[in-house]
Amino acid sequence: MMAGTDPDSEPEPNGDSDPEPATDGRGETELARLTQWLRQRPNSIELWELVVTDERLVWCFVGESYRSMLLRADMGQRDRALVDDSRLAELLDLDEANFAVPLERLESIRLTEGTRFRRARLEIEWDDRAGTRYDGSMTLVSTSDADPQRDRVAALGDEPRLEGVAVAVESPRWSLF
Repeated sequence: MMAGTDPDSEPEPNGDSDPEPATDGRGETELARLTQWLRQRPNSIELWELVVTDERLVWCFVGESYRSMLLRADMGQRDRALVDDSRLAELLDLDEANFAVPLERLESIRLTEGTRFRRARLEIEWDDRAGTRYDGSMTLVSTSDADPQRDRVAALGDEPRLEGVAVAVESPRWSLF
């Protein structure tokens, strides 16, 4: 036995293996994080992170930019890090604009992959009984720093908790005519 090791202690996690899904005190388990999304508004750009758990889809507002489309930088990096570091139970309290949609109210999640000239697009629809300010749907586009999230969205289609939700990943088709 090596000095300083305890055979009954848990091994230290290392960066080489995939972490186990995050859970909170209530037993809620994280299924996926959809990161680096923005919502284009007439005069601004809202920055969003989405966290899918086995109970709900949590929308995390991470900033807003009023700068010109040509001059803007992704202003949400600090708050994105805060969302990453927060427990699932804390996400709604991070910003007053944050909201959650129970999984049973989700109707569809559709990702259209980006191309060289167009950014990826994520469209989500839900039954809006809660009366959010988004009327049951939101369309987001990926930021310039976003990684392809095809596999994450496709995996949601196989998730038993999302059985009644239409989950689709589409590749854009360009017609010549």
